[in-house]
Amino acid sequence: MANSRDVAELTGRLRWSLVAAAATPMRSEGTTDADVCDAYFRHLVRSGANALAVAAHTGRGAWLDVGTKVELVRRAAAIGVPVVAGVGGSTDGEAADLEWAGAAAGAGADALLVVPPADLDADAVVAHYDLVWETSGLPLVAFDLYSHPFPATVLARVLEHPGVAAFKPARLYDAVACQEGIAAARARGRLVLTGEDRMLGASLMWGAEGALVGIAAAAVQVTVAAVETFASAVHTSARDAAARFLEVSAIVDELARVTFRPPYDGYVQRMLWLAADEGAIPDEYAVDPYRPAELDDAERDEVVRVVRQCLDQVRR
Repeated sequence: MANSRDVAELTGRLRWSLVAAAATPMRSEGTTDADVCDAYFRHLVRSGANALAVAAHTGRGAWLDVGTKVELVRRAAAIGVPVVAGVGGSTDGEAADLEWAGAAAGAGADALLVVPPADLDADAVVAHYDLVWETSGLPLVAFDLYSHPFPATVLARVLEHPGVAAFKPARLYDAVACQEGIAAARARGRLVLTGEDRMLGASLMWGAEGALVGIAAAAVQVTVAAVETFASAVHTSARDAAARFLEVSAIVDELARVTFRPPYDGYVQRMLWLAADEGAIPDEYAVDPYRPAELDDAERDEVVRVVRQCLDQVRR
């Protein structure tokens, strides 16, 4: 199947946007409620998210069945913002990923965020991208993930793939790899949506033109302020806009400090705590059944306290 979506139109809608990588509200046994998820997605958009990434890593898409993900994407698409669906890494294997890639298009997804495949051999990676693209007909967002990063030569081939519309670097603390990835993507005309929760402000200054981050799964006003103030500084060259961006960037860093820290994959649970504190989801759905065992619930009070302060500061 040829790519049936307008890549230029999509990237135009996503440029200078904040794409919230949404969590999937669940009960402790891992069950979801479509209405609870719908209300949560709408809360993210009302709070400032310009687009939603659904069933990605933050949304624990690898553990969700296709039927559940179809309903999540359908609900998100009905809001009227661009929807990026996560694909890859399914606990049921590549066949399940490809089934989902095809179903996501029918459910209303505008693009797919492609998790790096297990085999990082260049030919294997390109073949995987070919399959996902041909199956879905959707533009692809290449995802360079810190826990399973692409070698530079493989990333170059990924960025040259005709189905790739955008690039999400998420190298955590490897500033050099992030900068080189952004430069490589821009050299090939690909939109860069930073996934750098711990280097958000810096990665915007290195060339990203928007963000797709898990720390926007709650407290959206903080991350959207970073993107908007940076865009204002770029477009106006005004000193006060640049100064405000630096202020907001420091606030984002504080948000990331308490949410995206060891155990790093605990950030999903931390964002769910915050979503519940905002009233976006009921407490019984503020559960990540796949959280790291070593995550201590005693963190919750500090996370909530600090992020409330971040929200207060960004609203001033």
